[in-house]
Amino acid sequence: MTVAIPGAPVAAIAGPAAPRSTAPTTAAAPDIPVANVKAHLGQLQSIATANGGNRAHGRPGYRASLDYIKGKLDAAGFTTTVQQFTTSGTTGYNLIADWPGGDPNQILMTGAHLDSVSAGPGINDNGSGSAAVLENALAVARAAAKPAKHLRFGWWGAEELGMRGSQYYVSKLTATERAKFSGYLNFDMVGSPNPGYFVYDDDRTIEGVFKDYYASVNIPTEIETEGDGRSDHAPFKNAGIAVGGLFSGADYTKTAAQAQKWGGTAGQPFDRCYHRSCDTSSNINDTALDRNSDAIAHAVWTLGVGSTTPPGGTVFENTDDVQIPDAGAAVTSSVTVSGRTGNAPSALQVGVDIKHTYRGDLAIDLVGPSGRAYRLKNSSGSDSAANVITTYTVDASAETANGTWQLRVQDLGPQDTGYIDSWKLTF
Repeated sequence: MTVAIPGAPVAAIAGPAAPRSTAPTTAAAPDIPVANVKAHLGQLQSIATANGGNRAHGRPGYRASLDYIKGKLDAAGFTTTVQQFTTSGTTGYNLIADWPGGDPNQILMTGAHLDSVSAGPGINDNGSGSAAVLENALAVARAAAKPAKHLRFGWWGAEELGMRGSQYYVSKLTATERAKFSGYLNFDMVGSPNPGYFVYDDDRTIEGVFKDYYASVNIPTEIETEGDGRSDHAPFKNAGIAVGGLFSGADYTKTAAQAQKWGGTAGQPFDRCYHRSCDTSSNINDTALDRNSDAIAHAVWTLGVGSTTPPGGTVFENTDDVQIPDAGAAVTSSVTVSGRTGNAPSALQVGVDIKHTYRGDLAIDLVGPSGRAYRLKNSSGSDSAANVITTYTVDASAETANGTWQLRVQDLGPQDTGYIDSWKLTF
């Protein structure tokens, strides 16, 4: 990271029977072997040791690091490009790797900076992010993934000089190229020895994917503030591209409350070796590295490998929160569709994001402009998992497309609460 610069049964629905709806199947994200990530870190440490103790911009250790990662990606079937730029009078290098396939008009990019400071080998900052991204890219190859979106990975040079590599990359994108990005995911320090679990809050959808993952493994998170605007997501965000990411902490001090929920040592920095010579391969928390590497995979598979908006699809979305009363009356959230002709499609995509502590309590309907209800989900006393985050397919061809559509949700069981976070229709 760069230095800061100055259940009850559901009542029957009146009217015609609701059509059967199914959610699309998406391959689960693989487990990322932490041993593999650690092996990459060992290689970066060896490179630094053989090249003056660092992997900084303009130094031989940086280019050797890039060549190591490029070799792994080339062997795995990626198309790699080395992009040159100049900063501080010295040539710098970015490494870009594209996985074949996916919608070229929807690019999900995952990246990390590869350079260290000159004071040390930079194994946490940012060998950890670079190695985790590399192993996730190799996992894509091992799975022979056929992603919905086009997957791109990047390793940036000269981040420690002020994000120069990523700034250069973004500056060379045309307006048309920038519009193709569905998101950029950034990972700058994910193995801090006294770790925290911080999530970027720049884009709501991406943030939600990471938070949902950590909730599923019972790890509390906090919003990332220490590195806000100080890493390679900033140039993408400034160009209007949705960004997100993870962070395990740098030189801020862990509080007593944070130590209570995450473990570690209160009153000490998250990384006592931040930007120092002791940022070596012994300066890594394996548990944090493992958890964050798996979280990256979850995000790449959820946002890029799985379902996506069909080419030419139009999305109508409501992102306003609506509280769902416990064992109370049904609530609704509305989306107004306009500018369409004819009827809705026979495969209308209904994307639902509901946060709830016991999703089995919930009955969910889509209500069309005609007032007809389409059952998406029944309540179930045996489904104790949290949250409903999925996409349903509904035959809505009997409905006029234009008009007001509603998502109707009712909590039919006691003691658990939640809210509609967002929902959308894709025509």
